Amino acid sequence: MPNIIHLVLAHMDGLPDGNDGLGLFIVPKFLVNADGSLGSRNDVKAVSVEHKLGIHGSPTCVMVYGEQGGATGYLVGEAGKGLRCMFTMMNNARISVGLQGVALAERSYQRALAYARDRIQGFKLGDKSGKRVSIIEHADVRRMLLTMKTTTEASRALAYYAGSMIDRMRNEKDPAQAQLAAARVDLLTPLVKAWSTDLALETASLGIQVHGGMGFIEETGAAQYYRDARILPIYEGTNGIQSNDLVFRKVLRDNGAEARRFEDEMRAFLKNFAGKPSDDLDVIAAALDKAIGALAETTNWMISNAKSNTDAIAASAVPYLRIFSTVAGGYMLARMAYAAHEALLTDGANADYYNAKLMTARFFAEALLPQIYGLMTPVMGGHKTVMQISNEQF
Repeated sequence: MPNIIHLVLAHMDGLPDGNDGLGLFIVPKFLVNADGSLGSRNDVKAVSVEHKLGIHGSPTCVMVYGEQGGATGYLVGEAGKGLRCMFTMMNNARISVGLQGVALAERSYQRALAYARDRIQGFKLGDKSGKRVSIIEHADVRRMLLTMKTTTEASRALAYYAGSMIDRMRNEKDPAQAQLAAARVDLLTPLVKAWSTDLALETASLGIQVHGGMGFIEETGAAQYYRDARILPIYEGTNGIQSNDLVFRKVLRDNGAEARRFEDEMRAFLKNFAGKPSDDLDVIAAALDKAIGALAETTNWMISNAKSNTDAIAASAVPYLRIFSTVAGGYMLARMAYAAHEALLTDGANADYYNAKLMTARFFAEALLPQIYGLMTPVMGGHKTVMQISNEQF
C-alpha cells in the first residue's frame, strides 16, 4: 500500500476545551507533493500492536504522532466540528457493527445446531424404550436453540429495516419523505448497534452452553464466537453510549415525536391481522399490541422525568433501549409471520419454511417479548441507588 491515512480527532489551539474544541484531521503516513507524488515520511508511526481478547484477524496499533518535531494533518470540515464529522462515519459504522453481531450470532447458532443434532446423550423424557437421543430432543436445549434462532432473525430483520430507511433517505425524491426516513434511521441506529451486539454476545454464550463442556474446547469453535462477539458492545461507542444517544438525542430531543410515529406504524400494521383465521397470528398480535402500549408508557415516563430527574433517566437508558429494541424486534417478526401466513395460502411447497417463521414469531411473542415488563420497573423506578451510593461505598 503506497500510503495510509489516519483520521485523528485532536484539540485545536484557540478553541474551548471539550467537544467544541475538536477538529478532525487526515494524517497521512507519507506527505503528498503538489504534483500528487508521495513525499517525505510524516512524523507518525505505529509503536506496538495491541493484544486482544479474540479478533486476532483485526489488529489495532498504538500510534505516536509528532515525536520528531510534529506530524502534519489536514483539517476535514470545520474547526471545532470534528466530532460531528466523525459521527458521519460512526453512524454508518454502527449499523455495520450491528450486522457483524447478527453474523456472529448466526454462525454461533449454526454451530450449536449442528452439534445438538449430532451429540447423542441421555434419554428423552417420558420415553421408556431406553433409546439414547441427540441432545436436540431435550427441552432446555431446544429452548436455547430457539432463543438463538429467534433473536438472530429479529435482529437481522431490524438491521435490514434500518437499511431500507437509509436507502429511502438517500433516494426519496420527496424531501419531506426523505426527512422522515432520516429521522427513522436516527432512531433505529442505536437500537441496531446495541441490541444486535448484545444479542450476539448472549447467543454466543448460549452456543457454548449447548455444547456443554465441549464448548470450552477450542476444537469445537464455539468459544471463538464468544471472544469475537465480546468487542462488539464496545465498538463505535459502547452500548451505554448508544442508550444515552437513544434517550437524550433521539427520544427527548423531539419530545418523543419519532418514537410515537414508530409506535403508530406498528399499531397500524397490526390491523392487517384482523379477521385472519390463525391462532398463531392472534397470539402474536395480542402480545405485540400489549408490548407497544408498555413501550409507550415507558417512553412517556422518560419524557415526563427528563428535566426533573436527569440522573435517573441516564441510569435507566440501557434497560429502556432493551425494551424499545425488543418491541421493535417483535414487530419485525410479526411482519415476517404475517407474510408467511399469506404465503401459505398459495405456496404449499415451502410450507415448512413458512410454518417455521410463524413458530419463531410466536415463540418470541410468548417467551421473549414479556421480558420487557420486568425491565419497566427498574426503568421507571429510576435506579435511584445508582446515584445515591457514594464513590467510597463501591
